Amino acid sequence: MRASQFFIATQKEAPIDAELISHKLMIRAGLIKKLGNGLYSWMPLGLRILRKVENIVRDEMNKAGALELLMPAVQPKELWDETGRWAVFGPQMLKIKDRHERDYCFGPTHEEVITDIVRREINSYKQLPLNFYQIQSKFRDEIRPRFGVMRAREFLMKDAYSFHTSFESLEKTYAQMHQTYSQIFTRLGLKFRAVKADSGAIGGDGSQEFHVLADSGEDALAYCENSDYAANVELAEAAMQVNTRTAPSYALKEVETPKQTQCADVAKLLGLSIECTVKAVALVVKNESTNEQFYLALLRGDHHLNEVKTAKLLGDFRFATEEEIRAHLNCPPGFIGPVGVGDQVTVIADRAVANMSDFVCGANKPKYHLQYVNFGRDLPEPSVVADIRNVVAGDASPDGKGQLKLCRGIEVGHIFQLRHKYAKAMNATYLDENGQSQVMEMGCYGIGVSRIVGAAIEQGNDEKGIIFPLSMAPFALVICPIGMDKSEAVKNTAEKLYEDCKKAGIDVLLDDRNERPGVMFAESDLMGIAHRVVIGDRGLAEGKLEYKARAESAAQMLGLKDILAKLTAVILDK
Repeated sequence: MRASQFFIATQKEAPIDAELISHKLMIRAGLIKKLGNGLYSWMPLGLRILRKVENIVRDEMNKAGALELLMPAVQPKELWDETGRWAVFGPQMLKIKDRHERDYCFGPTHEEVITDIVRREINSYKQLPLNFYQIQSKFRDEIRPRFGVMRAREFLMKDAYSFHTSFESLEKTYAQMHQTYSQIFTRLGLKFRAVKADSGAIGGDGSQEFHVLADSGEDALAYCENSDYAANVELAEAAMQVNTRTAPSYALKEVETPKQTQCADVAKLLGLSIECTVKAVALVVKNESTNEQFYLALLRGDHHLNEVKTAKLLGDFRFATEEEIRAHLNCPPGFIGPVGVGDQVTVIADRAVANMSDFVCGANKPKYHLQYVNFGRDLPEPSVVADIRNVVAGDASPDGKGQLKLCRGIEVGHIFQLRHKYAKAMNATYLDENGQSQVMEMGCYGIGVSRIVGAAIEQGNDEKGIIFPLSMAPFALVICPIGMDKSEAVKNTAEKLYEDCKKAGIDVLLDDRNERPGVMFAESDLMGIAHRVVIGDRGLAEGKLEYKARAESAAQMLGLKDILAKLTAVILDK
């Protein structure tokens, strides 16, 4: 490709609303152009990158035996009514009507559509298992679209769905998709981790997320360096501690804390470690009879409530209002605790709290806390003891092989064991060997194709611009001839190298625009082109060309006869 025939539209400045470095650099490099809130056009340079990601995803899915199809983006309401998700998916779904006032949505996902296809086409166990996938645009009406393609409303996604006669068959495909995803992200040249995750709105039994590791990631991940254990913090287990609760050492004591409503401030006032304090989080849970039950969740002062774990334990809950706290405990927030609460309050304790003795907690009295509190003496044992906190660095790994560390990640893939969730709701059945009707097992496997581009930039960038892995770079090589319009030697050398590279199969851009060297170098670095060769009269006089890899700081001079071999080795032989 010649730069004079291509569309290069770099910018010196990023828009003021761009927060993440990937958003800033994608706009500045001319990869994308904003159309509306959360809506972006992929420009020719950006589309080259997107297609490279898409091609690797497609290649690995095909190798795994998945079958590509393409489903409609617009879906009828009736299908979503069958699973009950029309009402519960929420305002993220863009709902539309046709000229006959019939309800449709612009698909945020395609579980209902693929299940409808399979229930119509598959009737025998002999036709299973099957794994279908598509690469298609999705739309989710984010409350606050931001971060460019990282949280856009319209995005490109690879979604796959598998159907099985048994859970064992589902587990086999699930493991295969896990391996396939690992191969995809490895080929893309990304640093990533697969972690245990919550299934969220998609549902099902088991799921794992694939995260590109980056400091700007929205998700906190916990992992063990000594094993393959890794999980999203919202799901990571705080391992059960050995019961080390000691006997009470002191009598219960009421202490004045006139302004101290936070555990850290109370600990500082009393000259204690925050680990000696217990905070009470007031929750309200709606039960089946529509009555609301008041709970106190107890956590060590330096720990934080994990809402996903708590929801799994209690069901649908919310944080209590100040009025509700005063009504149940006759005390304002900041001074509440579990001592002396009535039967109308259910106390649940995190595992770490259940092991504590002589701890400090709120006195249910304004401006006071209690010191030297002990279970069994000053208050009953908790009604429930469970893991309800976020793990912290240094916690024991649940597999017993070391300690947990924390890092940040950007979710780019998610695989689910859906089991019967959709197949049962939509009556997707088959006849088994005995002619009996059975509900299919089902799996679901998604990759955010467009999101990968943003995640790769978050992982690879410097002050000059984007550092793409070679597999994703818009061009593998740029040839920068200096003074091409004035020097026949430079022009002829550049043209010959350009043709030789094309014949060798190298994805090359010849910058034939007669721009100043500084402009050519700055733009190629900004755009993330993986390798660069500079041709100038001074070097040619010595029979040499300048070569530099984008990810390296130093350039090197190579002989004319050696340059093609070098480029072939670093670009094609990897």
